[in-house]
Amino acid sequence: MTFNKITISRLLVGSLFIISGLIKANDPLGFSYKLEEYFAPDVLNWSIFIGLEVWLAAFISVGEIVLGAALIAGEKSKITSWALLIMMVFFTFLTGYTAIGNWFFEHYERDFTHSMEGIFGFVAREIHYFKDCGCFGDAIPFTPWDSFVKDLVLFVFTIIIFRGNHRIKPNTHQQDIIFYSISIVLVSAFAILVINWVFPVVFVLVMFGAMLLVKKFQGSNSGWTMGLAAFVVTVAFPIYTLTYLPIKDFRPFAIGQNILENMELQEGQEPPIYTVDYTMKSKTTGEELVVSAAEYMEQGVWENKDLEIVATGEQYLLKEGVVPPIHDFVLESITDGGDYTYSILDEEYVFLWISYDLENGNVEAQEKINSSVLDANKAGLPIYELTATTFEDAENFKQQHNLDIEMFTCDATTLKTIVRSNPGLIVLKKGTVIGKYPFRKVGAIAEIRKELNF
Repeated sequence: MTFNKITISRLLVGSLFIISGLIKANDPLGFSYKLEEYFAPDVLNWSIFIGLEVWLAAFISVGEIVLGAALIAGEKSKITSWALLIMMVFFTFLTGYTAIGNWFFEHYERDFTHSMEGIFGFVAREIHYFKDCGCFGDAIPFTPWDSFVKDLVLFVFTIIIFRGNHRIKPNTHQQDIIFYSISIVLVSAFAILVINWVFPVVFVLVMFGAMLLVKKFQGSNSGWTMGLAAFVVTVAFPIYTLTYLPIKDFRPFAIGQNILENMELQEGQEPPIYTVDYTMKSKTTGEELVVSAAEYMEQGVWENKDLEIVATGEQYLLKEGVVPPIHDFVLESITDGGDYTYSILDEEYVFLWISYDLENGNVEAQEKINSSVLDANKAGLPIYELTATTFEDAENFKQQHNLDIEMFTCDATTLKTIVRSNPGLIVLKKGTVIGKYPFRKVGAIAEIRKELNF
């Protein structure tokens, strides 16, 4: 048995698709948020997909895993190679769109209103704020160019597989053992050494085991049944994580993480500096010039009484810097508008209900919120609800659902990042996350305290 370029491509692409799909399936809600950004009217404007992001996220994650398994098994080579090509075209377009948009914005932001009216101007204006494509979720935050280059390399392997699909035959028993073993080693190395996650190892053992059993009992003509076995094993995973929470939390609000520490820069680190451009016009000659806000102050342009500001450009990055993992965690009371961030993070123990979208949250969960408030009050423990809505809407929602809980507003993206449940409950000890629950698993406060030992 020889390892030609087609076989090597199958093993590499198949294994990478499996681990990539598992990362997405672990957090399909998070991946759906990224798709939602791409499909928005002011970006790609793919309105046909709006509202279907969660289903698409789950479908793509399951599709990647099953496709990866089919590549390694050598089953249904024509269908598999076509599906692989279509998926890679889609991913490469998204990562390329992000990378090119960021590059143009970074290099031409000061005058793109004048020189970038074509397609790349549109890209730069609408997508420059995308920091990654979400390919590996929060597990590996690739830069846009990292993602694009990665997909271009994968595309080369994809073309090799596609052009040679007529030479790909279902594995023999010996090939099954060898190829599955190699894939398990590749997946294990990536999962354990790169993202410190053991679950993918267990998953591929179960999936490949199920495929081998099907083939053993059904014989060589078992491609579709093997695919079904892989699908059944795979689809259970995103169903679980959508119903509850990701089983592996890669975010800065994971259990054990201190929010306050993740809000601060380390010693020696400096934040990025942003500025804007002013279009200045001479009152006497009518001539215009463009200066940055930094130049406006440093060079004393403001002292020239002949010049007046007639236009202000978009904000852009002036100097690279470090952004702390948590940078938009600000809690403002809907009662008095005060900032209570640090006082809440300083509580010995505090319960926080996270409801980033009050109107679309689970209605039945409101009863659990009220029940938990009564329990917490009896125990003398603070409990609050965080939402991304306006003060007025939050107050109206409280009245409508008879909620007896103090509410604070916070950035929507931050709340989505904290917990993938709407609503969900987290428990803090001096700013450190010690417990995290989807509303479906929230019991009595006494039970949570017993579980967390306080």
